[in-house]
Amino acid sequence: MLKIGITGGIGSGKTTVCKVFETLGIPVFYADTVAKQIMVSDPILVQGVKDTFGAESYTADGVLNNKHIAGIVFNQADELAKLNALVHPAVFRAFEHWVKDIPSTVPYVLKEAALLFESGSYQMCDRNVLVVAPLELKLQRVMQRDGVTAEQVKARMDKQLSDEEKAKMADMLVRNNETDSLIIQVMELHHQFLNILP
Repeated sequence: MLKIGITGGIGSGKTTVCKVFETLGIPVFYADTVAKQIMVSDPILVQGVKDTFGAESYTADGVLNNKHIAGIVFNQADELAKLNALVHPAVFRAFEHWVKDIPSTVPYVLKEAALLFESGSYQMCDRNVLVVAPLELKLQRVMQRDGVTAEQVKARMDKQLSDEEKAKMADMLVRNNETDSLIIQVMELHHQFLNILP
């Protein structure tokens, strides 16, 4: 089964693109959503977080203490790197388990991840798709969605690789600019992926 990675910077609309693939019956693994779930359900990851950031990383009833973790990793690249070194392998494991449960009749699956290239997980995929959008449009989308300022959005963008850097590693681009048809672009990719199959 073909594994397709899909990513895009904040506000690029990668989730919207994934929803179009889902209408074609293609299963999507949302890595960022799964990461939040396994932070409390994967015993190896939970123990790793406690060992690295202290027992107070979790409340008595097993809920992740986001405030405690954020206080340590925020603006401290080395601490954030430690957290990512725990979380990324756990997400890789979850993805491999998830793929095993997909029926063999499914031609390919998508792995949607904000940090597809940064985490190295693009190397586990057969092809990688980058969703791009103009800066103004990305700012507008995130400001509306999250109720934040342009400066706050830009600060989050600065923590991610630029589209130019990601494009060097991507195999295909989807332009989510409200001019080019998303549906046509997704259909073209869908046919390409079906043609790659053995």
